[in-house]
Amino acid sequence: MTFATPLMLLLLLPLGLAAWRLLRRGRRSGIRFSATSRLPAKTAGWRAKLASLTPFILLAGLALLIVAAARPRTPLAHDKKSIDAIAIAMTVDVSGSMDALDLAPSGTDFRNPSKKLEEWTRLSVVKRLFAEFVEKRPDDLIGLVSFGTYATTVAPLTMDHEMLLHALKGVEIPSTVFDAQGNAIGGEDEANTAIGDGLATALLRLKDAKPKSKIVILLSDGVSNTGVVEPKDAAATAAKMGVKVYCIGIGTALRRTPRLVRDGYGRYGVVADRMTFDERQLKGIAAATGAMYFPVNDRDSLEKALAEIDQLETTKLEADAYDRWDEHFAAFLFGGAVLVFLAVSLSMFASRRLA
Repeated sequence: MTFATPLMLLLLLPLGLAAWRLLRRGRRSGIRFSATSRLPAKTAGWRAKLASLTPFILLAGLALLIVAAARPRTPLAHDKKSIDAIAIAMTVDVSGSMDALDLAPSGTDFRNPSKKLEEWTRLSVVKRLFAEFVEKRPDDLIGLVSFGTYATTVAPLTMDHEMLLHALKGVEIPSTVFDAQGNAIGGEDEANTAIGDGLATALLRLKDAKPKSKIVILLSDGVSNTGVVEPKDAAATAAKMGVKVYCIGIGTALRRTPRLVRDGYGRYGVVADRMTFDERQLKGIAAATGAMYFPVNDRDSLEKALAEIDQLETTKLEADAYDRWDEHFAAFLFGGAVLVFLAVSLSMFASRRLA
């Protein structure tokens, strides 16, 4: 038998202390009286005996309720199931150029900018598609790393995908304020992109992962222009570790792209900005690790890239499965409730409250 919430059993400690105090007080109670022959043979009535028993009945009932709260259960079966499990480090660029709106549906009106346009920035589209990708792989260990000027582990490798998706929602581009012409007037230098640091951080997360098959999905739309680790060095390390780095490049070169900005008063605006894009670097990282590069210039292309990666990497593993449990808390709950009710009733009856 196991318990679903075993920490609830710690509540038995104060109950044990209370029982010890009651027993200790009962042994020491009494008065000195020399002429015991003059005492009546029967010194305690039935009400007094009931009054002395009710605390112990109450403690027993509370103990059963605590065990019920810990949810005792036994597995109905010890199953083995075959799963497709790999370790995936999703690595996302959060530099300022991820505010570009080139993935927005055709016909989107940029003349009246508002908060609604945020859902069509590159980062917002990527987050939605990554969420769909995660939901399709329930058995995988997946982590999340973001990088701009610095690389950050947003979520370690985990099978708790609900937590991972919650962390993904919080990924944002570092705050940078723009004037009406789209010039940065404060905040972090949003033009920096540390691809090498992002990839190195992802490799650290994968280093001790149990699945033999490990991959990195690296998504970037910029040129690596900062960071401690050079992208080629990080790619070489990945190759030595046997980690494939699938690169998804989002971007267009040599033309102006609409980009969502905010001025110092928080008002939204759209400016045309020329985006830099180093496709050769991303191709080199993928090739060095034996993986593939996927160019993306619209939402459908990004969706197809993730779908293809979803089909590329699978590893069969045997896993224990305890999907069905026999719960026993009901009997403890019923017994505890009966004893608590009985103790309260007897206490009131012995004190003549029910007489």
